[in-house]
Amino acid sequence: MKAVHFGAGNIGRGFVGLLLHEGGYEVVFSDVAGALVDAINAVDEYTVHEAGPGGTDHVVTGFRAVNSRTDPDAVAEEVATADVVTTAVGPTVLRFVAPSIVAGLALRSPSAAPLQVMACENAIGATDQLRAEVAAAAGADAEALLSRAVFANTAVDRIVPAQPEGAGVDVTVEPYVEWAIESGPFGDAPPHIPGAHFVADLAPYIERKLFTVNTGHAATAYFGARAGIERISDALADPDIAARVSAALQETSAVLAAVHGLDPAELAAYRATILDRFRNPELVDTVQRVGRQPLRKISRHERFIGPAAMAAERGLPTGALVAAVAAALEFDDPADEQSVELQALLRSEDAGAFTTRATGLDPEHPLYDAVREAVAARQAVLRDT
Repeated sequence: MKAVHFGAGNIGRGFVGLLLHEGGYEVVFSDVAGALVDAINAVDEYTVHEAGPGGTDHVVTGFRAVNSRTDPDAVAEEVATADVVTTAVGPTVLRFVAPSIVAGLALRSPSAAPLQVMACENAIGATDQLRAEVAAAAGADAEALLSRAVFANTAVDRIVPAQPEGAGVDVTVEPYVEWAIESGPFGDAPPHIPGAHFVADLAPYIERKLFTVNTGHAATAYFGARAGIERISDALADPDIAARVSAALQETSAVLAAVHGLDPAELAAYRATILDRFRNPELVDTVQRVGRQPLRKISRHERFIGPAAMAAERGLPTGALVAAVAAALEFDDPADEQSVELQALLRSEDAGAFTTRATGLDPEHPLYDAVREAVAARQAVLRDT
């Protein structure tokens, strides 16, 4: 069995690639970073180190890498004969992956078993997005090529921090891992991934993860950055920050209970588990890494505005989530392109225009006024500096 995984970075090697390896797949990593591709091909194995209580080391073998920038034909040939294709590239990069999948499907034998495609991204419906990008890239051939693949949405969860110097292609991760995959598209022939679990209805898993793990992680980063704290674990050691993050997650849990009927007691236990993961002192993670791409993270269906909008529509509290958005508006990291763009837009647009552009909320939405007030408050500070 063979799997092609787009994105040979830390998540690709330390999470998806590891589980595919444990499922018996030969793993072919595809990436545009030539130095990383060369480094992967220079070794016969790499180690995934689990840092924290209960952590163990996992040795990964049976892999190689191809450079999709310099050798797109090789990537297409790998996809053509693969059983599984996965991605961990970020939702905005899926459109650049789609042409390689199209080229591979064009080479794939019509009699072969359908290619099983899963986008492992921190976004709702990422595989649906990838399928749409594949259809767009295929053009007139879309119907024929899409018949050679099945696409399943997933929910993935593992913290993979920035890696220590000199680690090579080894990866340090947290011990916790979750990979939920919708079962319907596969019928009676799901991919063999022992570390994953297949569910009939993925929506509760996706939103529980996005609105707890991702919301909490980003909120910790933005409140931590505001306080001048560097590490995520240190930020949560601050009682004020811990209380703010907990309050935001209580609001998201209320939404999850209202929308999906999830048990409040189970959600409380899940929140506690998540916060304990963030406090792991052996997992060296920074507010700069977790907070990067703030414009994406305050967009309409992401970790803050998504649950806050759902809460506002149901008359549920949103104050703690809006406070996290206000902290995100202060995230100012010259090394992060979106952070630079965020601060420039705050300086150049009025509060209403910025709120609509960045969050996707229209003025009639019940959340709009609160977010606009947070934007205006940030702009007032910027005018005075």
